[in-house]
Amino acid sequence: MNRCGWVTNDALYLDYHDHEWGVPTFDDKRLFEFLVLEGAQAGLSWYTILKKRENYRKAFAEFDPAKVAQFDDMKVAELLANEGIVRNRLKVLSAISNARSFLAVQDDYESFAQYLWNFVDGKPILHHFATLADVPSSTDLSDRVSKDLKHRGFRFVGTTIVYAYLQAVGVVMDHVQSCFLYKQIIDTIE
Repeated sequence: MNRCGWVTNDALYLDYHDHEWGVPTFDDKRLFEFLVLEGAQAGLSWYTILKKRENYRKAFAEFDPAKVAQFDDMKVAELLANEGIVRNRLKVLSAISNARSFLAVQDDYESFAQYLWNFVDGKPILHHFATLADVPSSTDLSDRVSKDLKHRGFRFVGTTIVYAYLQAVGVVMDHVQSCFLYKQIIDTIE
């Protein structure tokens, strides 16, 4: 079975690729989860984050942005001592401040999903890349979303991180044409 070139034979990677990556996501809790995880991944491999995902889920209140927004200095110290997550102070603090910004976006829109999907008029952008080498690391869309998120106070949301986020939550569909999921996703969206 052909998959995208970045996938290894590891069960975590296979499950993530086959069931999550590129699937259009409209659930705010899931969108917040990927925002935290993509920020944590900066400078690291995605596999490192996948292995720590369950630890993140526990450490960050099941990715409930309202709870994470209330984290205080004592909770930050606890997180920085947690070997199950990436113990980078800036990344931990950004997850907390991003939770606050996330809640502000929810106040301004019906949901964070409504805000995010407005960038593409509610419909995923379908790419038709032949190879992994054809997939960009950023686009005009990720530039716009990154700029707007930064304007709203989000951190660890540079254009490359945002593009990976948009791929993960299915705002853009970047499964390559040889991947078995390419046609399935195209058929469900078109």
